Amino acid sequence: MTRSAWSTRTVDSIPWQRLTTAYGRGTDIPRLIETKQYGELAHLIEHQSTLWQTTPWVLLILLGQLAEKLPEQVTTEEIALYSAVASAILIDYMNPQNTVESMEELLDEAYLWPEYEEDDEMSWEAEEPPGYEQRPFFSYYYFSYVQLREAIPVFVSIMNDNDQQAAAIRELLSMLDPEDSSD
Repeated sequence: MTRSAWSTRTVDSIPWQRLTTAYGRGTDIPRLIETKQYGELAHLIEHQSTLWQTTPWVLLILLGQLAEKLPEQVTTEEIALYSAVASAILIDYMNPQNTVESMEELLDEAYLWPEYEEDDEMSWEAEEPPGYEQRPFFSYYYFSYVQLREAIPVFVSIMNDNDQQAAAIRELLSMLDPEDSSD
């Protein structure tokens, strides 16, 4: 996988507790990544075709780990997570002009939730909750898409060496590049 400029991040360097998921803050994400609970992660980072603040960061960590795995170590739940994210992305709208300049910018104070959760309900009810203005919100989709596209060689390699995951990966690849599905 081509390692992007923002890939120097580690699980511990991402402020998960200040980023949101479909069900609140991302505080549990490091534990879920460590224990490989891909199904639970998928429910947090994609819900009803919506991607969340945590989505590109979870992909950053998981795709880095995926590139290090042997093909037979890749599980159905892991591929399902990537497919869930890919299914929420409308490729025709993936234009960097609609995003913040870099994925790293998504961790700027202006887009993070407050340190303390007491006011979360009020923040959700605000016209524009922190990090959900148009540019950063679109950026969650764009940077997730970019990372999944960068991982195509890894997905193809796994598909070629893991018969159990081949069909699911073929489906994933068709979502990422409908004109060039690897059949």
